[in-house]
Amino acid sequence: MHLSDGVLPAGSCLAWGAAAFACVALALSRFDRARLRDPQLAPLVAMMGAAVFAISCMPVPVPWLGTCSHPCGTGLAAIVVGPLSAVLLTTVALLLQALFLAHGGLTTLGADIVSMGVAGGFVGYCVFHGARRAGLSLFAAAFIAGVLSDWATYATTALELALGLGQPGGRAALFTQVSLAFAPTQLPLGLLEGVMTAGALQFVHKHRPNLLIRLGAL
Repeated sequence: MHLSDGVLPAGSCLAWGAAAFACVALALSRFDRARLRDPQLAPLVAMMGAAVFAISCMPVPVPWLGTCSHPCGTGLAAIVVGPLSAVLLTTVALLLQALFLAHGGLTTLGADIVSMGVAGGFVGYCVFHGARRAGLSLFAAAFIAGVLSDWATYATTALELALGLGQPGGRAALFTQVSLAFAPTQLPLGLLEGVMTAGALQFVHKHRPNLLIRLGAL
């Protein structure tokens, strides 16, 4: 996550940028229709965007990779407002961080959106609802979703680096090396994000259960 400018070659930046643009365009179209049906959606998405911005501003540098480790918050956001809305708020958060906080770059913005917003958001959303259908409690489902959402973000980042920097035939080995480089920081941070996600949903469930019911998170 937060890949710096110059880390990925131009071709990779363009490819990931195109993928991110397609996802953001779809998310924006769906959001425009959804907010007309539910006027309370936009303030909730804005609130979750502020949460993702703050959570992902706690970096642990991984200098040998040109990036950093940190919790993301997109799993929680996707559960509360949906994965496509999570892509939108992640895009805004990453853009502001790249412009004003030197977290990530503009040329690598597409790759960062795909790893944190798309991979992290959709994995968190799907894992949470799959776990709930399997009979897991709210806390357990949210914990697993938070953990796997975080780890999916960094697995996708490792894939982006391997595809962009690796030579044909050596990309699998580079993916393994990058994943292992993230492991010392990201394994415990993923568990922390799981606790944070579960705690946040438990708090909302206790004080505003109707909100989760209305959003289909229960």
